[in-house]
Amino acid sequence: MPGQRTIRVRRVYDPPAKADGVRVLVDRLWPRGLSKERAAVDEWPKELTPSTELRTWYHEDTARFSAFQERYEAELAGPEQTGAVDRLLELARYRTVTLVTAVKDVDHSHVPTLVAALERARPGH
Repeated sequence: MPGQRTIRVRRVYDPPAKADGVRVLVDRLWPRGLSKERAAVDEWPKELTPSTELRTWYHEDTARFSAFQERYEAELAGPEQTGAVDRLLELARYRTVTLVTAVKDVDHSHVPTLVAALERARPGH
């Protein structure tokens, strides 16, 4: 039913579940040691991930988390990224979308910023 969209987050290493719906990998690099079959990824929109430069800059000093979030939000405002956000929202219109990631510390990664951007984009969609 429209309006009942659900966006979930899970680690890509967890076994896929039927409740996942569409599984979307939100990491720029393929998860280490994981086959495509086991990952069961339906979409891999690399334009939704932080740029290599931003990722590298953040990993040099994770105390930069707030600045990283701001810079990543700015990247998400780009035309390719906006199109990819719209694509995810369209997928989530009638089914569950599960964002899957290999990061161990999801709370201090790009994922919460991406989820917040998706939530902000929902009302006008």
